[in-house]
Amino acid sequence: MEHLKDTFKHKGRRRQLIAELAGMGIQDERILEAFNAIPRHFFLDLAFDEQAYTNMAFQIGSGQTISHPFTVAFQTELLELQKGMKVLEIGTGSGFQTCILCQLGARVYSIERHQPLHRSARRILDFFKFNASLFFGDGYKGNKAYAPYDRILVTCGAPDIPQELLAQLKVGGLMIIPVGEGAEQKMLKIQKITEADIQITEFGTFKFVPMLERTVK
Repeated sequence: MEHLKDTFKHKGRRRQLIAELAGMGIQDERILEAFNAIPRHFFLDLAFDEQAYTNMAFQIGSGQTISHPFTVAFQTELLELQKGMKVLEIGTGSGFQTCILCQLGARVYSIERHQPLHRSARRILDFFKFNASLFFGDGYKGNKAYAPYDRILVTCGAPDIPQELLAQLKVGGLMIIPVGEGAEQKMLKIQKITEADIQITEFGTFKFVPMLERTVK
């Protein structure tokens, strides 16, 4: 990955994207700074280099996508992250969201069900010298070994709220998850009030690739 270059042109486009995100309502300066620190074009095929800083999603292989920058920023803002929090991420994908979480000082545990994406994300996390813990496995099952988590972030569309993930969320913690069985999902912020009680708040409609069960490929 030594070939990756971050040129003046890339940096200029990144500043434009950050200004666009701020104009769309992203208010947390730490998140905007993280977007500046993590070059998005490093996570995309060279063919998409010119479009890396447009507010678009792109194919990254294995039928998966790197989310719109606004979606990444929006989900991250909903997490209300504080430095040192333990975060479980479901769907490592390209590793871009993982790197944003690491840049914000989270202790990240991330699960990916596609082996090629798991491997490529590992390489780019190593490139940035982030020490996130990456796992190849079924996101529905979470990762009990490191539970409970302060925050859980799901970056794929789930048909319903996975109860195993909820069980691994700390009391007082938050889960951000897009839920819906069709082409679109509702973005939910779920606060775990007690082991038995949760509070759910909706934050608009988004489009994600579906959350799939069973580890394959």
